[in-house]
Amino acid sequence: MTMGLWNNKERSSKQHTEMSLDDDNFEDYDPKAEDPMIEDLPTSYTSGDDEEEEAIVVAERQQQPRTARRGRNSISEIVTGLGKADDDVHPALERRIRDFKFAQRKRKEKYGSDRPWGILGLYDHLANIRIDLEWAEDAAWRRQHTEPYLSWGDFEKARAKGTNRPFFTYFILLFCTIMLIVSIGVNGWKVEPLSVNPMIGPSAQTLLQLGAKQSSLIVNEGEWYRLFSPMVLHAGIIHYLLNMMALWFVGSAIEQSHGFVNAAIAFIIAGVGGTVLSALFLPQYISVGASGGIFGFIGMCISDICVNWNLLFVKDTEKDNSSSVRNAMVILWLVVDILINCVIGLTPFVDNFTHLGGLVYGFLCGLSTIERLEVGFFGVATDTWTKIRNNLVRFAGLIISVILIMTTTVLLVESDGATSPCPGCRYVSCVPFPPWSEDKYWYCDDCDQSTGDALKYDGTMQYFDAVDLSCPDNEIVRFDISDEQLDNILQVQAALPAYCREHCDRVFNTA
Repeated sequence: MTMGLWNNKERSSKQHTEMSLDDDNFEDYDPKAEDPMIEDLPTSYTSGDDEEEEAIVVAERQQQPRTARRGRNSISEIVTGLGKADDDVHPALERRIRDFKFAQRKRKEKYGSDRPWGILGLYDHLANIRIDLEWAEDAAWRRQHTEPYLSWGDFEKARAKGTNRPFFTYFILLFCTIMLIVSIGVNGWKVEPLSVNPMIGPSAQTLLQLGAKQSSLIVNEGEWYRLFSPMVLHAGIIHYLLNMMALWFVGSAIEQSHGFVNAAIAFIIAGVGGTVLSALFLPQYISVGASGGIFGFIGMCISDICVNWNLLFVKDTEKDNSSSVRNAMVILWLVVDILINCVIGLTPFVDNFTHLGGLVYGFLCGLSTIERLEVGFFGVATDTWTKIRNNLVRFAGLIISVILIMTTTVLLVESDGATSPCPGCRYVSCVPFPPWSEDKYWYCDDCDQSTGDALKYDGTMQYFDAVDLSCPDNEIVRFDISDEQLDNILQVQAALPAYCREHCDRVFNTA
C-alpha cells in the first residue's frame, strides 16, 4: 500500500493541472467525477474510531451541489476557507480541505493540542503541517486513480522510515561527538578550570591544534580549512550539549521536510559564511561550534514561514482565535531562543558573528532551496505575476548568498589577519563577565595574546625583579615584580594577562 507514496511531486503536477479553477471545462465539474470512490470508501482510509467520522463525511459530501462557479481565488482566500463552514467553500476544494482538516484532527487526538515552545515547537509545527498536506495530497491522488487509501497513521509512520530519515543530521551529531572526545583526549583527558573555559572543555591551544578559527592562521598561513573545521568542534561539554539538542530537533525537522541535499547546503553555507564574518570582524578571537549551521536552519525556518505564511498558520474553525494566539507564542519563543543563543555567544570561544551570519545565510538559502507548499494543491491556478515573483525571490536568495560570501571572503583575504575593520564590533560577541566584579571570569580584550620577558638584575637572586611586557598595541612596558617573589617562569607567563590589564594603556590590538 505504500507503493508510489513518495511520488507526490509528480502526482501533484498532474493533479494541479486537472484541478485548476481556470480550466475551460471547469463549470461542468462534478464532485463525484473527481471523487469516484465517494460511495464506496475503502476501510483502509479509516480505522476504529475513524469510521463514524468518515461516514459523516460521505453523507455530507453526497449532499454537495454539482454546480461550480468560475473565477480565480487567491491562496489566502483558500486558506481562509479552512476556517469556514463546508458550505462556504468551493466544491472543487472542499474535499482536499476536508482531508487536511481530518489529518489535523487526528494529529490533535494523538498528540494533543499543546505544542512545545521555541525552536522545537516551530519546527515541529512546520513538519506536521507538511506531513498533513502531503497525506491529503496522497489521498486525493489515490481517489483520482481509484487506488486504496493509505490511512493517516500509516502514512506518518512510513515517512519516518527508509530514506526519509535525517541522515545528514545523524552524521553531524556523530562527527561532533567524536571531535569532542578527541579534543578532551588531546587536552590530556582533562578540562580547563571554569575561569579559563566556562564551557567545561579543553584549552584554546588544543582547539587551535584541532582546527579552531583564528584569522591570522587563515590569512597568513593559508590554513583555509579553518573556515570549515570549526563547525564540528565545540568549546566544551555545555556548548556541545546545547548545540546537539538544537541540532537533533531542528536539523531533523528541516531535513525531513526539505531533504538531505537542501539541509546540507543550508548547514554548510551558513556555517562557512558565519565563520568568514567572524574571521573578518573578530580576527583575534578563537571560536568553534556548529552554531552557524544551526542558526542557518533557524534562518531557513524563518524563510519557510515568510514564503508559506498563509498555509502554516491556519485556523481550525472560523472562530478559532486560540490557534492564532498559540502560533504567535511559538514565534515569540523562537525570538527568545535566538536571544538566548546570542547571550551564549557573549562567552569565550563562541561568537555572535557566526550566529547572526548563519541566520542571514540560512534565510537566504531557504528562499532558494525550500520546497514550497504548492498553491495548486487546493485547486488554485498560479497567475503569471506570482510565478515571476516566486522565481525572482528564489534566485535572489541564492545570488545574494553567493555575493555576500564572495565579498566577505575577498575582504578577509586582503586583510592582515589581525585588524578588524570595526574594532568596536567585538562587543557584539563578547562582554566581560561579571561586569560588577574586578576579578572577572573572562575579558574581551587582547591581553591573552601579550608576551613578556622576566628579568633578574642579579643573576644570583632567587626571584624575578621585573618584566618587560609587550602590550597588544606593541608598546613595551617595564615594571617591578620583586615584591611578588616569583621564581618560576611559568608563574610569570600565567600572570601576563593580568599585568597587561594593569600596566598597558591600550588592551586591544590596533596594529
